[in-house]
Amino acid sequence: MRSNKKLNPNPNPKPHSILTLSFLILTIVLLVIIILVVSSLTSPRLRLPEHGSVPALFLKCTVGVDKFLWYAPHSGFSNQLSELKNALLFAAILNRTLVVPPVLDHHAVALGSCSKFRVLSPPDLRLRVWDYVLDLIRHGRYISMADIIDLSSVSTMVRTVDFSYFISLWCGIDLGSVCSDDSDTPSTLSDRLKQCGLHLSGVNSNSDKCSYAVDVDCRTTVWTYQQNVSDMTLDSYQPDEQLQMKRKISFVRHRKDVLKHLGPGSEAHLSSVLAFGSLFTRPYKGSQSYIDIRKSPSDKRIQPLLNTIEFLPFVPEIKNAGKKFAETKIGTSFLCAQVRLLDGQFKNHWEATFSGLKQKVDDVKLTNPLPVHVFVMTDLHRSNWNGTYLDVLANDASSFKVHVLDNEDEIVKLIASKLAASRGTKLIHCPRNEPDLRLYIEETICSCASLGFVRTAGSTIAENIELMRKNSFC
Repeated sequence: MRSNKKLNPNPNPKPHSILTLSFLILTIVLLVIIILVVSSLTSPRLRLPEHGSVPALFLKCTVGVDKFLWYAPHSGFSNQLSELKNALLFAAILNRTLVVPPVLDHHAVALGSCSKFRVLSPPDLRLRVWDYVLDLIRHGRYISMADIIDLSSVSTMVRTVDFSYFISLWCGIDLGSVCSDDSDTPSTLSDRLKQCGLHLSGVNSNSDKCSYAVDVDCRTTVWTYQQNVSDMTLDSYQPDEQLQMKRKISFVRHRKDVLKHLGPGSEAHLSSVLAFGSLFTRPYKGSQSYIDIRKSPSDKRIQPLLNTIEFLPFVPEIKNAGKKFAETKIGTSFLCAQVRLLDGQFKNHWEATFSGLKQKVDDVKLTNPLPVHVFVMTDLHRSNWNGTYLDVLANDASSFKVHVLDNEDEIVKLIASKLAASRGTKLIHCPRNEPDLRLYIEETICSCASLGFVRTAGSTIAENIELMRKNSFC
């Protein structure tokens, strides 16, 4: 008691002393809150917990400073790259952290056809992607799009987080325990993954503020942003009567402003996670199949991003590998021939593809010393070239020197090993297989071809190579 009296000689402090103390405490609390908010808003990449200390936000969803956007990539790599660009754009417009997905194997997940109004529903697409991503993790084949595409140019414009980190964060799951086959995975973990996947895929969502599933797709919607037209106007492309009768459909396509429908003031804006299906779009009959945002002159944040994402390069490791092959394996000026023959529509156009290649090769042959060096990038294995124009090129040694890249090439194996070791998420402790990087290195090699580039008509791979050449990537 004596010590208490010395410490507090005035047991009844005056009112102004209490007010002063309260003011100081309130000021300190406000300063701490401001510092935390500013730090979160200005950080280009979300700060995530270390391995083994992951909270289960899925079980106790809380709305915080960071809101997420994820989507379901599909089809080939070029389509997935196109979707990544659109996802970066949407994340910036809606001020959300983008969940960057892994690279999916070629056509492991297919969308369908927007022009025929026959596509997977967004919930089904998301669920298939979810299952496939878990399979990539289990078998040590997970590699992020950010391990292939250099996102440093957009790091100050859009916040990003890798899909594997997001799974750990949202589902509260140690990814090290997912490394086994389904038969060896504990039932509680399998149930947890299944429930989390169902929730994030749009099943049982939209009932709370945890996640909001965007379940419109290219059959009914064309997303726009700040266009000088009324929202919800009809798009110029609609299914004609013949298609409606044949497919027994009654879809009507409307143009919707993404910010008005999914931004502040909307139900979607309240959710912690905004889940899209496909974010792929293509020009079609004077319109776009799903997204029509090509400029934003009135938004000083978005227009620079649109300019930047037009070309997103490969990471330096892949660029350097392609340049090294061109310099050391070819070692002179060369022509690149991108010959796609086996996939989808291309298998029906061999004659036109080879005719265009022959014409270009003959033109180059007339104006350059022989033999003309030709780098061939094709999905037709060399053992099956017999009887094709590729076989003619390969056997005319006096006129042509043909170069190809395969997965056993020392450059490919070396860069795959380095990339697996230096990049990739630290949360995945599964035994890792070296990634297949041949396509990306081939595209880089073609960007270095000083004698020209012969493309396959309609190929999105060719479009990416032409962008690389336009931007002097090599």
